[in-house]
Amino acid sequence: MLVTATLVWWATRVARLRGPDRERGDVPGWVMITVMTAALVLAILIPFREAIVEAIQTALDSVTSQQ
Repeated sequence: MLVTATLVWWATRVARLRGPDRERGDVPGWVMITVMTAALVLAILIPFREAIVEAIQTALDSVTSQQ
């Protein structure tokens, strides 16, 4: 019990000396943005995959064929 009380006392003292952690960030917000971005990419890619691949191939062919 004494060890636990001492550890709690030291932890609170160190936390007070360090101050608030301003660099913590908003992890759940970034996770949500990442998941929504991936879902948006899939929502666009799935129905238009053939058109996207064709457009990219046409663009690459036009660049590589001009010598």
